Amino acid sequence: MRRIDVIGVGVGVFIAGGVLYLVFAWAGLDGLSAGIWSQVVLVAGLLGWTGTYLSRALGKKMTYYQQLEDYEEAVLQKRLEEMSPEELAQLQAEVDKERQEQERQKQERQEQERQEQERQEQERQKQAQQEKTPL
Repeated sequence: MRRIDVIGVGVGVFIAGGVLYLVFAWAGLDGLSAGIWSQVVLVAGLLGWTGTYLSRALGKKMTYYQQLEDYEEAVLQKRLEEMSPEELAQLQAEVDKERQEQERQKQERQEQERQEQERQEQERQKQAQQEKTPL
């Protein structure tokens, strides 16, 4: 946003506040109440805008992030197009190998979790048995 745009937005908000004041005054509110309510509307608008800005910034849905993703995707696409069939085959083999490794690790984690659950269940059963046994 250019400097003149920021000045324009500031003047626009200033004028909007005055128009809101006039609308509230025309609707029958006294000067003090019209001023307060015009400020309430402007502050609510500011908070709403800030909320949308934060949601876009935290969700990385801003123009910069989108341009960066598009650029990275274009660079990767160009690199893929420039690769020879042998290089593509080698890359595909590496990707397949990594997927298999990740799948193996996932299965190992699942097996460890299953064993841990079995151990905890045995421990609970043992503890329950000890509680049932009279001294």
